[in-house]
Amino acid sequence: MHTKKKVISLDAIRQIADELKSKGQRIAFTNGCFDILHLGHIELLEFAHAQGDVLIVGVNSDASIRRLKGAGRPVLNAEQRSRILAALECVDYVVIFDDDTPYELIARIRPSVLVKGGDYVPDTIVGRDIVEGAGGRVVVFPLIAGNSSSQLIEKIKQQ
Repeated sequence: MHTKKKVISLDAIRQIADELKSKGQRIAFTNGCFDILHLGHIELLEFAHAQGDVLIVGVNSDASIRRLKGAGRPVLNAEQRSRILAALECVDYVVIFDDDTPYELIARIRPSVLVKGGDYVPDTIVGRDIVEGAGGRVVVFPLIAGNSSSQLIEKIKQQ
């Protein structure tokens, strides 16, 4: 079995996911930028881990974040963000993806549970068709007001 809390490549993710499933492990998956880690992220990740046996976290690449959030982002590069996430007890694997959405990554992993934050509506969650089509479920974690990387960055700029 692979060591827990590893940052793994896109190429390796399908094999690892298949290996975990062959051992009866339920894979939970969530994704995001995780630019500046805050309490909302921690609570989402802990909740996501509780939905399965293993939590895989997809992290947007630096280029993907710039396309989604603008030229000033990310604050921390993908390697730093991934290593921070991998150090958390509730995170088993981290994989960086370059697309604007995690659709192809979800197709590779085929998780049992897809978890997204409360700023998403179930009908609009990317990958829902893949997960539910395979008999899995999509879970929305309630958003914690006042906890966002963008808000923290603005607050820091105003200091």
